[in-house]
Amino acid sequence: MRTIILGIESSCDDTSAAVIADGILLSNVIANQDVHKAYGGVVPELASRAHQQNIIPVVYEALERAGITSDQLNAVAFTRGPGLMGSLLVGTSFAKGLALSLNLPLIDVNHLQGHVLAHFIQEKDHDFAPPAFPFLCLLVSGGNSQIVLVKSYYDMEIIGQTIDDAAGEAFDKCAKVMGLPYPGGPVVDRLAKEGAPDAFVFSKPQIKGYDYSFSGLKTSFLYTIRDHLKEDPFFIQRHTNDLCASLQNTIIEILMEKLRKAAFDLNIRDVAVAGGVSANSGLRKAFVEHGEKYHWNVFIPKFAFTTDNAAMIAITGYYKYLNKQFCDIDLPPFSKTTIA
Repeated sequence: MRTIILGIESSCDDTSAAVIADGILLSNVIANQDVHKAYGGVVPELASRAHQQNIIPVVYEALERAGITSDQLNAVAFTRGPGLMGSLLVGTSFAKGLALSLNLPLIDVNHLQGHVLAHFIQEKDHDFAPPAFPFLCLLVSGGNSQIVLVKSYYDMEIIGQTIDDAAGEAFDKCAKVMGLPYPGGPVVDRLAKEGAPDAFVFSKPQIKGYDYSFSGLKTSFLYTIRDHLKEDPFFIQRHTNDLCASLQNTIIEILMEKLRKAAFDLNIRDVAVAGGVSANSGLRKAFVEHGEKYHWNVFIPKFAFTTDNAAMIAITGYYKYLNKQFCDIDLPPFSKTTIA
């Protein structure tokens, strides 16, 4: 008898549902929200309203694509947090109602753990070579920049994290300073390919241990633009590609320096990257280069599994189901937490 898990993700502005059977992905449906582009960032109230509109058709489509009926499900897994509270409430409430109506166990998933375990999503007719425990995972997104020591499916320890801003936030806010559209990270990545990564020098933080800091970089970027605009009002337009390339190069150097230190100190060669920023082409290239230079076994997720998606929630729910880690129906969502 197969173990079939329905995963539901609604932590920010993407409504997603996925079905996994015995660890193999059968469907992964994502409904994006374009309404936020006009505001230069996610508007929580608009996001929660869109989730309410999308969640039923998205879940229905996920079951249809998987060829699964609701009575074949073994459990419902959902993102409990962290994320936007209004968005989380939509997914949490729907998951609870569905599980209650079908008399199924409920599995709460930490969104950050889901990103890490995305490396264990197995697809039909695809090679499957996940990292071996213990491994290091650089988890980078708009809200998080962490180095995670992954000891098992159920045991993860944050050994380094940002003390202020996240790498994804630095990308987006610096892009906004240049007048680039939201989300800024992908735009910076695209323009950086046409620029010189050493055209401008921005400050790098001197933080002890494995922790990160990106607030100083943002300030340095802002001051660089401010000073040059005094001499050339069209400075940004003339140097957009070089600014993007130099910014991206600096962020990647900051991320990889601490990751190298952790890998050397802990003598770990299986090294992975996860989260929305793992879609960045420069960061992916840096991982490949580090793998070749330091003989790491490098694990880079498919683009479909870098951003928020229910497949990572379903696979996490699958392993928690095997370990009988269920939750009570009265557990509330949470907006902030660590990976534990």
